[in-house]
Amino acid sequence: MAHILLYIFLFPITLLLALKFFPRHGKNLPPTPLFSLPIIGHLHLLKHPIHRTLHQLSNKHGHVFSLRFGSRLVVVVSSPSAVHECFTNNDIVLANRPFLNTGKHLTYNFTVLAVAPYGELWRTLRRISTREIFSTCRLDLFLGIRQEEVKRLLCKLCRGNTVVVEVQPMIMDLTSNIVMRMVAGKRYFGDDVSDEEQAERFRDVVKRVMLYAGATNPGDFIPLWNWIDPSGFEKKIMKVGEEADAIFQGLIDEIRNQKGSGNTMIDHLLHLQTTQSEYFSDQIIKGLIHVILLAGIDTTAVTLEWALSHLLNNPEVIKKARFEIERCTGQDRLVNEEDLSSLSYVQGIILETLRLTPAAPLLVPHCASTDCKIQGYDVPRDTIIFVNAWAIHRDPNHWEDVTSFRPERHENAIELSDSYKLLPFGLGRRACPGVGMAQRIVGLTLASLIQCFDWERMDSSLVDMTEGQGITMPKAQPLVAKCRPRPIMRALISEAIHPV
Repeated sequence: MAHILLYIFLFPITLLLALKFFPRHGKNLPPTPLFSLPIIGHLHLLKHPIHRTLHQLSNKHGHVFSLRFGSRLVVVVSSPSAVHECFTNNDIVLANRPFLNTGKHLTYNFTVLAVAPYGELWRTLRRISTREIFSTCRLDLFLGIRQEEVKRLLCKLCRGNTVVVEVQPMIMDLTSNIVMRMVAGKRYFGDDVSDEEQAERFRDVVKRVMLYAGATNPGDFIPLWNWIDPSGFEKKIMKVGEEADAIFQGLIDEIRNQKGSGNTMIDHLLHLQTTQSEYFSDQIIKGLIHVILLAGIDTTAVTLEWALSHLLNNPEVIKKARFEIERCTGQDRLVNEEDLSSLSYVQGIILETLRLTPAAPLLVPHCASTDCKIQGYDVPRDTIIFVNAWAIHRDPNHWEDVTSFRPERHENAIELSDSYKLLPFGLGRRACPGVGMAQRIVGLTLASLIQCFDWERMDSSLVDMTEGQGITMPKAQPLVAKCRPRPIMRALISEAIHPV
């Protein structure tokens, strides 16, 4: 009897939601798979990795197709021509982000740069980020930090003749410490941590923020789920949001109380707060810290691990890159950031890594603020737009020999950047503002690892390149490899131990 009453209660709700899955009369919506279930829509079709599933669907339904994620309409774009239309004709219309429940609790109610709605607040945050955080001048001030942390990594790897290394933890320590020293002047990861208890709390919170920021919450698409919240998801993200806020506020208060003239990003933003308090409130500063941590740590580490994996499967590429580096630096000094502009082949390795294995294979989703058209199809207001960069990067109509790792194909990177067929950092108004920082960290680290060590696979088998689950597309199988110090590393080991 209880089950019958439950079905009677749920039936009208199910019927009303199901009616939303049929296209409205007169709308020329993009093609869509036929099999859409009541309440959940096409969510049952999604299998990990999602970018591959969407690519398979685009092969059936076209480069612009639509899905129903519960009550939300989603349009997936998988061609350079459609991307061009999205970020030229429709750039302002698609400059919003979808309001997802995670953002409410982890991004100060959508007031953080990455998810803030397009408008005055977003323009202010973008201006602050571009001028005060990611400008060339500001990044140049942190050159010593990047060089010192890379040298620490080199020394850690130089533990004997040949060592076996699990790459991901060491790279994560590197990128985390670079970002945290730039932001707050502290090392929280690996060796030489001044306050282990505080560092442990920070590491735990950052780990959980990253976990929930990339988690899929059914309640974002099925309102009924939010009413029930059977997994307690909302309570979990509320808790981690409060803990992250407390830690970020603690960092700000600690630096504020020092009343010194430090060189961290927080120091600089607090100085601006004294004269422009309306633009640099503590909440704005905490939101900027949040964005830098989420966007700067994991994506950079994932890119470096994928790059080394590609190199180990293509040893001839390592030889070419090392020849280019040594031609630039000679045999008696370590590569530095000033050399990167001359290392076109190394830059090609990075671009080819981002082509085959982009850290954000679906970019960050966009949301239509008004009705618009994409490739002749009607896209209603509030539609979520996914750009499948992974599929575009492997489109045989635009790339030759798409699955091969060929850095040579990126010799003319300037032309390529305008072609809408390589877009690892997004496009248009909402493109990633931290591209310059990412390029410096990845370029210096990768060039240093190639110059200073001989790398080998564990055996004759190729490195497993299967993609794992997660918003930044980690490897399913962590990279484990053998590395052996080269003569230049042995000669410069004493210099590398000392901070710059």
